[in-house]
Amino acid sequence: MSASTAHARRGPRVLVIYKKSAYQIYVRERRHSHIQQLVAARDRGALRLLRAHRDHLHALETARSTLAKLGVDALFRHRSDGTHAQHVDLVVTLGGDGTLLWASRLVGGNTPIVAINTAPKDSVGYFCAGTKHELEAVLSDALRGKLKTTTLTRMQVEKDGQILSKRVLNDALYCHECPASTSRYELRHGRTREEQKSSGVWVGPAAGSSAAQRSAGGKLLSIESQELQYVVREPYEINGTRYSLKKGLLKPGQTLKLQSHMRAGRIYLDGPHTVHVVEMAARLEFRQSPEPLHLLGFTRKRNGKAHKAR
Repeated sequence: MSASTAHARRGPRVLVIYKKSAYQIYVRERRHSHIQQLVAARDRGALRLLRAHRDHLHALETARSTLAKLGVDALFRHRSDGTHAQHVDLVVTLGGDGTLLWASRLVGGNTPIVAINTAPKDSVGYFCAGTKHELEAVLSDALRGKLKTTTLTRMQVEKDGQILSKRVLNDALYCHECPASTSRYELRHGRTREEQKSSGVWVGPAAGSSAAQRSAGGKLLSIESQELQYVVREPYEINGTRYSLKKGLLKPGQTLKLQSHMRAGRIYLDGPHTVHVVEMAARLEFRQSPEPLHLLGFTRKRNGKAHKAR
């Protein structure tokens, strides 16, 4: 049999990116004595970790057996492995929204992704197509092309002309290295330029507008909006000062510019794990990314209503 024939008969190539549970990390691997003692004492919080761990392991095994039954060429990788999602037909994430955000940085603009919430009692799973209870149906529908695709805008972030990321899905936070310290910077949107002091600035696409942006006073954007949003955290307005650039929207093609006026600035991308130093006078730019994310089976949970997009 020729190599081309073997390739033709091979099933879809699927990359499965999964998390490790907190119980796995702190009890099984790091042998954290205090948490072990809490589990033994049946502390409610510690038992929640154990429950989530068992749910997650069960979902992992179900995913392995389901993909094998479906004849899929599946590669399982822990999310910290840094595997790039190249030359695959589908990316599956097993965990929650944090795992999807982690995987998003590995996925280009042409590969679909489907997220499954493996511990629904302990994880929100806003972006997930289903929980561990619907895992087999979700995987089967995803592989047969039966899940609706929702295209999510991502954000590109640059520092001094160098691209830090084209794949920010949730948000970026610019602030002082110590969150308790004042952030000093100049913000520019269009023709308006303004020096500010605050606790920092959130910037992100619509997918992140229901989280930190909204909590800081921003708008809840339509999930398929191509606009970006910036929201200043706790603006420091004294002596009659009133900032005009406290929050706003960036349309496709527009750029938000920020120049750091502090020595110890930081920019966090999609959570606390990806962070870059922003030196005095460094310039940040935020704009729509040319690489959207194609999310399968998104469940709309706006205004308390759930609608499965299939």
